[in-house]
Amino acid sequence: MEALISTFVFFFAVIDPIGTVPVFLAVTRGYDARDKRQTALIAVLVSAGVLLFFVVAGEFILKAIDIPLPAFQTAGGLVLFLFAMTMIFGEGKPEGEVRIAKKTSETAIFPLAVPSIASPGAMLAAVLLTENSRYSILEQVLTSLTMLVVLFITLLLMLAASPVHRLIGDSGASIISRVMGLILASVATASVMAGIKAYFGL
Repeated sequence: MEALISTFVFFFAVIDPIGTVPVFLAVTRGYDARDKRQTALIAVLVSAGVLLFFVVAGEFILKAIDIPLPAFQTAGGLVLFLFAMTMIFGEGKPEGEVRIAKKTSETAIFPLAVPSIASPGAMLAAVLLTENSRYSILEQVLTSLTMLVVLFITLLLMLAASPVHRLIGDSGASIISRVMGLILASVATASVMAGIKAYFGL
């Protein structure tokens, strides 16, 4: 149970469902209720497909290009750490991706599904948390289900985007995004340390 909670928090941090709300509102500005629901559903389904692809094929791709998992774990941890730093010190997810949404055609694929929901951090997490050498098939299935639960929460928040945004505002979403960034930085540091330890057999 503790491992599942840890996995849930990890995915909640990298997917950042609350930070997706302002992005969704910007993307769907002017849409009627039906189109908003359809956009939210398509975005989550596309995100789920992308992340499940990394769960299934990510490790095989690494092996095909002869990259050891500890090296990927270390590199992934560093990337996650940099991603976390942008969440903490840079523009938060709401500000940065809302700006992107305003500059592109309104679509569920970009920037909503990728990179807002299925972010680079989420893709890395999908690979790191389902390594065949560290996790059994059952554990990988549970991790995938946990990831899908977070995506379902993201869908629910998008469907209730307007009242949620009125409640927390852009500032509230930014604060939550930065707190998630701090949690993610801690997880990323642990990933780097574990990767170095495994690589050198310490």
